[in-house]
Amino acid sequence: MNIAFYTFGCKVNQYETQALRQQFTTQGWTTLDFSHSTPWDAVVINSCTVTAEGDRKTRQLLRRLRREHPDSVICLTGCYPQAFPEEASALTEADVVTGSRNRKDLPQALERFLATRQRVVEIEPHRPGEDFEAMSAGDFGRRTRAFVKIEDGCENYCAYCIIPAARGPVRSKPLDQLRSELEALARSGYREVVLAGINLSAYGRDQGLRLIDAIVTAAAVPGLRRVRLGSLEPDVIGPQDFARMAAAGKVCPQFHLSLQSGCDATLRRMGRRYDTAHYLSAVEEIRRRFPLAAITTDIIVGFPGETQADFLESLDFARQVGFARIHVFPYSKRPGTRAAELPDQVPQEEKKRRGAELIALGEELRSAFLDRMAGATQEVLFEEGGPDGQTGYTENYTPVRVLSLERLQGEIRQVRLLGRDGDGCLGELV
Repeated sequence: MNIAFYTFGCKVNQYETQALRQQFTTQGWTTLDFSHSTPWDAVVINSCTVTAEGDRKTRQLLRRLRREHPDSVICLTGCYPQAFPEEASALTEADVVTGSRNRKDLPQALERFLATRQRVVEIEPHRPGEDFEAMSAGDFGRRTRAFVKIEDGCENYCAYCIIPAARGPVRSKPLDQLRSELEALARSGYREVVLAGINLSAYGRDQGLRLIDAIVTAAAVPGLRRVRLGSLEPDVIGPQDFARMAAAGKVCPQFHLSLQSGCDATLRRMGRRYDTAHYLSAVEEIRRRFPLAAITTDIIVGFPGETQADFLESLDFARQVGFARIHVFPYSKRPGTRAAELPDQVPQEEKKRRGAELIALGEELRSAFLDRMAGATQEVLFEEGGPDGQTGYTENYTPVRVLSLERLQGEIRQVRLLGRDGDGCLGELV
C-alpha cells in the first residue's frame, strides 16, 4: 500500500513529516510524493496552527482531498488538532486524527482504521514532565544539509501565540541521542546540520543543560563541517554563549534572532522578555565574534495598540540593526490568545500599508548586505547544478551561483564572490 504526505508550517514540522515517512517505510508502506493526481491508498496532512489562516488552509485541503480522493484514507495530525481538539475532531473528512504529542502512533492508528473502518480520533493532551518524543529523520533527499529536531515545546506564552497550547512544555533531545543521530548523518554524507526546535533557545531547560551544550556536541562530530542554528530568542542567549559558539569552530555565522518589534512599548504588550537595548547588545556581540555574520529576523506589523509612531520606531530600529533579511508578518488575530482580545486593533489596510513599507526596507537592507559580501572569499557548500550554473550556500547562508560545468554537489569549495546576483551572489571558484 502507498501513502503520501503534505506538510504545513515550520522546519520542525518538515522534520517530523520526514520521520513519519521513514516510520511508514519501515512498516512496509510505499511512500509517494504528494500530487493531487496520484491515486494514494492513504495521505497524511501534518498541520500548522500558528495562524487562523493556517487552520483554514488545513480545512480547505481536507475538503479537497476528500472530494478528489473519495476512497483514500485521510489522516490529520500535528499542531491544529493538538491546540483545538474539539474543532479538529469534528472534521469528518479525516478518517484518522492525532495530535502533535502522539504523532508517532499514527501508523498504528491508520492500521486500526483499515482493520475496522471505524474513524480513529486520538489526541493525547500535553502534561508537565512528559518526555521528548524519540524520532529521527535520516534521509533528506539531497545529501548536503540535514535538519535535526532537538527541542519541542514552549513556555513563553507571548500574547499573540498559540504554540504553547499546541506543543506543550519544553522537552529536549538527550545529548547521547543527539550525538548518535548526528554521527549517522555524517556517515551518510551530510556536511551540514541545522539544529531546530519550537523554542530552540530553551533547549536543555528540562535536563539541566543549555543550548550551547547541544551546539558543542554537534561541533565535535567528525565529518560534519557546519552546524547551523534555527530561530533564537535573544533573552536567553548571552555573550558567553556566542564566545563558545565561535570557539567551537563549526557554527555558521547566520543567526535568526527573533525580534517581532523594534518598539519597546509594543514588545511589552506582546509579552516578549527583552527590550531593544538587550537585542542590540546581542547583535553587537554576534558581530564581534562572527565577522560578516548574517542576522535575520521576524517582525510583526499592526499588533494591537501599535501606533504610527510605534511603527516608525520599529522601522528605525530595523534600519539600525541592518538585517540581512526581514520576514514581515502583518498581525493576524489568533483565537485562543490574549492579543485577540486586546483593544485598539489595527485596521487591515493599515497593516497592509505598514507591511509594504517594512518589506521595502527589508529589500534595501538585503541589497546592502549582499553588496558587502562582494569581494569576499567564502566556503560554499554546493547543493545543485543546472544550465545556469552550480548553486550553493556560504556559511552565512548567502546563495551563490558559479558558472561552472564541474559537478560540485555535496562539495565545499572556496569561492570568490563577484557581486550581487538576484537574491544572492555570483561567484568564481578559487
